[in-house]
Amino acid sequence: MVDKYRGEFKRLDSIRIGITSGAVIPGIATLRSILGYCGKPFRTLENGAWIDVHGWLDTQLHEFPKSVGVRRISRCDVPDLDLLPQRYPGVKTVSFHGGFASSTAHQVVEQLANLVKSRRLKSALPFTRALYTLGRWMQPVFSDRGAMFVKLEGLHDNGARYAHTWNIVARENHGPNIPCAASIALANKIAAGGKLPAGAMSCMGLLTVDDLMEPLKGLSIREFPPLAPDGSELGS
Repeated sequence: MVDKYRGEFKRLDSIRIGITSGAVIPGIATLRSILGYCGKPFRTLENGAWIDVHGWLDTQLHEFPKSVGVRRISRCDVPDLDLLPQRYPGVKTVSFHGGFASSTAHQVVEQLANLVKSRRLKSALPFTRALYTLGRWMQPVFSDRGAMFVKLEGLHDNGARYAHTWNIVARENHGPNIPCAASIALANKIAAGGKLPAGAMSCMGLLTVDDLMEPLKGLSIREFPPLAPDGSELGS
């Protein structure tokens, strides 16, 4: 997505990403990975300096597209925090926040993060099974809609401050299909005779937004491209 819209900026200063889930609770392994860094420090690039932040804290309220609405999102430790500054050397800020369909569940994880940060709790991992069981039990009452945003900020060609946001919304609990899209898209590219570099690496630069959206056709997943000042879609 950043590759697609990078050309709209004379200078790209900030990449902010956020994800909120639908009702489907992730598997035990994914939940363990989430709770594993809950309240633990990790580094992120902020205003040109690498700073320490803590997992599932620094909570903010973000307004996703209308069908999802306002959700709580907090700091997440993901590879993007290291990969994006490498790919876009001039960028000064890269952040990643995540959240849940249930505000109450999110606040529970926040409380665990605060306990870990203050060292009153060594780790949130012992709560994995209990939270998984409770989440599965409560799943029918949560929203079936998840979403993601990527907000780019910087300077336009005319020197003015410039910002726009791309969104994707998944309904009917189809969000968990999205992470599979990269593998399917890469397989399709190989099957079509596409040449790919050998070895283990991030797939950054190997796929376009259109490549990733193709395997998701037929699902209740909709992309919301950013709008130009005249109201038209950017990149169209």
